Amino acid sequence: QAPLVESGGGSVQAGGSLKLSCVASGFGLSGYSMAWFRQAPGEEREGVAAIDEHDKITYGDFVKGRFTISRDNDKNTLYLQMTSLKVEDTAMYYCAADGRGIATVIPFGLPSYYYWGQGTQVTVSS
Repeated sequence: QAPLVESGGGSVQAGGSLKLSCVASGFGLSGYSMAWFRQAPGEEREGVAAIDEHDKITYGDFVKGRFTISRDNDKNTLYLQMTSLKVEDTAMYYCAADGRGIATVIPFGLPSYYYWGQGTQVTVSS
């Protein structure tokens, strides 16, 4: 079974909301830094939101209060609540996890994360 499995993506109109989930298997989230990244066609993968093992949260500049990252260690699940979605939020959204402590210093560095999910597609239409 894949270590991280995302769900909750879909198609919504601009201004709508979605809640993404990421379930971890094979390891507990306690002590792990977690993050959401996204990648649109032809673009580089970029950090959306990160929460480290101390629950310090970082958001990408483009989030501007619209998204909320959270984690439930008991359920081994990471969440991303997205509101006020824009067409430019359209992308594949990936969950990432790491237990080495690197992400605490570099929360949006791709090499900071060892585990990656397969992604869930978010499409926002006007």
